[in-house]
Amino acid sequence: MRVAIVIEHFAQSRGGVEACAVRVVWELLKRGNDVSIVCRTAEPPLPPGATVTSVSAPRFWQPLRLLVFSRKAEQATARGFDIVHSFSRTRHQQIYRAGGGSHATYMQQVYRHPSLQRSLSPRHRAILHVEEAVFGDPTQLIQCVSRRVAHEIATGYGVAPERLAVVYNGVDTERFHPERRDSEREKLRRELGLGEPVALFVGTGFRRKGLDRAIRGLAASGAAASLLVAGRGDARPYRQLAQELGVASRTHFLGQRADVESLHAAADLLVMPTRYDPFANAVLEGMASGLAVATTPENGVSELIEHGRNGLIYANDFAPAFSQLANPDELSSIGAAARRTAERFSWAHHTDQLLELYAKVRT
Repeated sequence: MRVAIVIEHFAQSRGGVEACAVRVVWELLKRGNDVSIVCRTAEPPLPPGATVTSVSAPRFWQPLRLLVFSRKAEQATARGFDIVHSFSRTRHQQIYRAGGGSHATYMQQVYRHPSLQRSLSPRHRAILHVEEAVFGDPTQLIQCVSRRVAHEIATGYGVAPERLAVVYNGVDTERFHPERRDSEREKLRRELGLGEPVALFVGTGFRRKGLDRAIRGLAASGAAASLLVAGRGDARPYRQLAQELGVASRTHFLGQRADVESLHAAADLLVMPTRYDPFANAVLEGMASGLAVATTPENGVSELIEHGRNGLIYANDFAPAFSQLANPDELSSIGAAARRTAERFSWAHHTDQLLELYAKVRT
């Protein structure tokens, strides 16, 4: 098949949706498909055999950039493809990956005054404009990264069930592997000066991901533990919160790290107290690493977790998660079960499901 993958930034290093697009392109090429990447920027190394079509869009204002990129991507994919599969917020394609879930639901979950945000923010209005157009177009299929996302779109926009396909994200089970604990755990813990049990938080967008809940949980638990924080975001208010709660010396802000798999090896627990997440890749990566993970019901990946067996689920009080650090044998058992769950979600399996969806479009 001739497949166009539309993604604003084609870059493994960005993580999230960008890393997903990179893995899908590699897997499609392995299966002999003719793949074109339609993007604004592409980061090397590029997959051998893929064609890259770069389109321009203004950098200076996100709402305009989003709308211009959508129009340019439509022009670039107007002819010559069997499948146009968009990973970005674009108006015209055959398959739209709703990796961000429903933006309307996101606003309800994250903002105290969502209607005010919508009226004042051109960014939110532009995203909602594209979302409403795509979900209202009966010719497009919607790839949902969790059942939660499918439900949000069906109920919020009246999208028919036959247009919604749930395809969970994949995970690199070789990069994220429990064996790293044997080779990397003690070295990294020495480098970071860690002796006590360690919880790990990984995420960009600290408020949405619930970093404040994690810090409050550490303080309320009274656990003799440390919290590692990795990811992009303004750390200043969270440093201040840790200081106020008396856990500043045990809360370590590491910034964005390329060696997240090594952080997993050093940790005893991964915490993701997110307020809204269609499907947090960081949690599935933690599971693949054999870590016990703790997250909220608002995270789509929680659909793969049975509390107390292969992970932990809490509403907003994460003190019990940190208290679990006193039970290393139990956490180890949960982590082993988490690894077995993650092994079912390889990128090869993910791409098999996408090819079934492509076949549905072509029939």
